[in-house]
Amino acid sequence: MSLHIGDTAPDFTVETTKGEISFHKWAAGSWVFFFSHPADFTPVCTTEMGKTAKLAQQFAARNTRPLGLSTDTVAEHLKWIEDVNDTQDTDLQFPIIADADLKIARLYDMIHPSQSDTAAVRSVFIIDPKQKIRLMMTYPMNVGRNFDEILRVINALQLADRQHIATPADWHPGNKVIIPLSIVDDDAVKAFPQGWDAPRPYLRLTNVD
Repeated sequence: MSLHIGDTAPDFTVETTKGEISFHKWAAGSWVFFFSHPADFTPVCTTEMGKTAKLAQQFAARNTRPLGLSTDTVAEHLKWIEDVNDTQDTDLQFPIIADADLKIARLYDMIHPSQSDTAAVRSVFIIDPKQKIRLMMTYPMNVGRNFDEILRVINALQLADRQHIATPADWHPGNKVIIPLSIVDDDAVKAFPQGWDAPRPYLRLTNVD
């Protein structure tokens, strides 16, 4: 199945380390950081699971629920979580999907045959409270994810939704933002009374809260 930004994230019901969940019902009203792993008890995955657990408060502050996936069973996940907590000095509480039959991995196009026929690559989906896919990233199996970037993207998406803006390269909270071309100057005056700088007519930079 080929997924695109703007699509409704496919629904599913599945067993996890926190019991059975129906994805849309579980995620209702929240953003979701949905991320996959090749397998349990692997080194890169262990560090990523630990990092996600350590960022629990930061995800919660953004109304974002982490949801992991690995192509192993719940029993294996639970044993692995003990290792994650011990080696990464954390307390992992978010659910990890059991996907030994690869059903969810195939639904979300996480199986890349040139990498493996049975292990999910490091996919990232950011899904909004309307259950729309807002971002997709795919890392190779041997490269860990950049969690600063994941949080930065969530910040940018949420600010863009609130303020109807776009963000420039390397944007971080507090930096100037871009007034989209879809907002003509007459409307921008009302929407952005603080004004803006325009080094070019198509490049209008302003500050927002």
